[in-house]
Amino acid sequence: MGVGKSCIGRRLAAELGLDFVDADAEIEAAAGCSIEDIFTQHGEAAFRDGERRVIARLLGRPAQVLATGGGSFMDPQTRALIKEGAISLWLRGDLDLLLKRTARRNNRPLLKRGDPREILRRLIEERHPIYAEADIVVDSHDGPPEITVKRVLAAINSYRADAEPAPGNAP
Repeated sequence: MGVGKSCIGRRLAAELGLDFVDADAEIEAAAGCSIEDIFTQHGEAAFRDGERRVIARLLGRPAQVLATGGGSFMDPQTRALIKEGAISLWLRGDLDLLLKRTARRNNRPLLKRGDPREILRRLIEERHPIYAEADIVVDSHDGPPEITVKRVLAAINSYRADAEPAPGNAP
């Protein structure tokens, strides 16, 4: 939340010549209402169930850059789907950066439940160990998004190079 998934994702997709898809927007389209309304009317568990189904459908499409919500990778089933069908990237941000960026908009249901700094601190504590399971980790900083995109591209290239068998060692 607030790390720049959509901003970096759009620019990354353009660099790679791929479509950019925002899972949250797809969830809202499928549900016919906002994520905040889903949380309010049906609760987080129902939202995560719908989120999992939408992400599974999206992963069945051709290559794309898919931005998922901050909690989706926490769900073991959703995380397994992502690990099986995609290269996962964690854009990591520190507490001050996340607080600054999330303060810009008032559409974050999880941050409406108390002090945003304390909520974000708790989410970092809970989520970072799971996020660390991502294939690639790149730090997001408060600067031009193009710098982060370049670092993401370099990390993807490095990941792909490490994943390819060496010439003459093909299975």
